[in-house]
Amino acid sequence: MIGWWIAVLVFTIGAIGASMVAARTDKYWLATVSLLPVGLALILGSTGNPLPGDVSGLVILLSAAFVALATIAGSPLVALVLSLASYPAPRGEHGGILVIDADSPLPEREILRGGTTIGYLERFAFIASFMVWQPGAIAIIVAIKGLGRFSELENAAARERFIIGTLVSLVWAGLCTAALLVGR
Repeated sequence: MIGWWIAVLVFTIGAIGASMVAARTDKYWLATVSLLPVGLALILGSTGNPLPGDVSGLVILLSAAFVALATIAGSPLVALVLSLASYPAPRGEHGGILVIDADSPLPEREILRGGTTIGYLERFAFIASFMVWQPGAIAIIVAIKGLGRFSELENAAARERFIIGTLVSLVWAGLCTAALLVGR
């Protein structure tokens, strides 16, 4: 069964590359290939085909690959789901979205800036918290993110994007974490 796990590693590396292309070219659908290695790892691990204990090098490589996949592929997957779930929001110069506020002296302003970077950090912290057997840290991650964004969530478009983006990001990190841990 080690051959299947090597295939998972190869597919994971390919999915990381596809996700990087997806993020750079705004062809977010390319990141859906990331579902293949995650699904394959979940199937292998849950059907009684865990990694043999004598292949620690492969375990380390798979762990690093799944951490990278969780971190990198999450951004284009979040962008894909947001494009399907909500109306398109005009992008700001700094990566946020532009909103129009009747109460504001400025005709439009940019909110939710830095979301991509925050997403990378939250997914990395999510999977890392499970790898060190501290899943309670996820509550702290979500609380920090919510408190940090609280002042920008008065706008309905911002609330929608924040909730959908956070949930997709955390679900993706959870799937990658499960794929990583189920094979051990």
